Amino acid sequence: MSQFQSLSEVFAALRRRAFLIVLVFVLGCAASVFIASQQGKLFEATAVVQIEDARVTEDMTDSMTAQATGREASRRVRLIEQRLMARDNLIEILDTFDLFPDAVSFSERVFMLRSAITLDELRGNAQPWQTDVVPSGLSITVRLDDPEDAAAVANELMGSVIAQARSRSATRTAETLSFFDAEAARVATEISEAENEIADFKRENSDALPEGLEALRTQLAALRDQLLTLDREILALENNAARLRAASQERQVDLLNEQKGLIEARIDRIEADIARAPEIERTLAGLERELDQLQERYSVVGRRRADAEMAQVLLEREASDRYEVLETALPPETSISRSKRKVAAAGGVASLFLALGLALLLEIARPVIRTPAQMEHQLGIVPVVSIPTVRSRRDHSRRRWLWTGGLLALVFAVIAALRAVSAGLGDAGLIERLLPGRTEF
Repeated sequence: MSQFQSLSEVFAALRRRAFLIVLVFVLGCAASVFIASQQGKLFEATAVVQIEDARVTEDMTDSMTAQATGREASRRVRLIEQRLMARDNLIEILDTFDLFPDAVSFSERVFMLRSAITLDELRGNAQPWQTDVVPSGLSITVRLDDPEDAAAVANELMGSVIAQARSRSATRTAETLSFFDAEAARVATEISEAENEIADFKRENSDALPEGLEALRTQLAALRDQLLTLDREILALENNAARLRAASQERQVDLLNEQKGLIEARIDRIEADIARAPEIERTLAGLERELDQLQERYSVVGRRRADAEMAQVLLEREASDRYEVLETALPPETSISRSKRKVAAAGGVASLFLALGLALLLEIARPVIRTPAQMEHQLGIVPVVSIPTVRSRRDHSRRRWLWTGGLLALVFAVIAALRAVSAGLGDAGLIERLLPGRTEF
């Protein structure tokens, strides 16, 4: 059932809880003033680095000196950002500008500085998901409580970005050229070793090389013909044994058999060479294939090395991608922090609503029938007569003392809080700043 049936009952409930409302409202206002006074001014300074495209386009040079793709350019920018926000670099900035000297620990100072720096890539009208778009610049924003420090730190970071970009490009180009020099020397050594291995293999297997295989077959046919001729001569000698003397016949047959044995041995060697020729051919083909691969790799390394040399030339002539100062950071004239008066006023309004809400919540949590209309509405009983509460002079006196004491305690608490705030800020005109006659702090 509803506790309030009309606005008059609501106002009556608020009057009954007036002390609580005033207490919560005054304490809330004091807390709002304290929070507003503790809020320091924050100044924002922004420096912008422009990323210029390579002056020599891809149509003029090969892939290594061509304009980098958007993904590669973004990766380089992210690497620079990571180095920029590294702990050692931030510590150097903290020591140089003596930032956050009141911080409890050095790690807290590093965290506060890292939180005060914002790095954003500038991509024109590109959407956030379009990572292949080449960034056109890098925005460096610093938020500190001193405008001079904010501008100085932003410019220091901008100079560090440019220096790191140039150093990284020079180092990367030099390392690339050194790598391809070493790779070219290594591949040249491997080519020399492969050529020596092929020469040794050909020398050891000269009889079974593919280019001499036809000659071997021709020689084998000729030897077989000679062998057949010798067999015929031996047969003829044996058939003419009656017309020759025995000693002469035997000597001629032995000589022919000796020639036959030599020819047969030569035939066996040739047949063996022909039999292993396919294996020799496969092995030689593998060695030559490895040599061709090494020579192709050497050609690729030579082209890459030429590209690296061109990249170094472009870097020396500043014709490659460059990081330049587009906009230096200037000390901001106004702070970006919220107005102290607005913070205090918002806290006061919130305190009032909180006090009213708390009072009504207590009334709803402890429902009490206080008027004849509430009894009739909630119980359906029409009271014959209502007798008001009769308080004695002692009750009235006690009530007045309680209100007076409470109000005095609140006043003293508010005055003490304001004095503490003014002493902490070293600003004697804090209350005057919160007066309606002033427009800003």
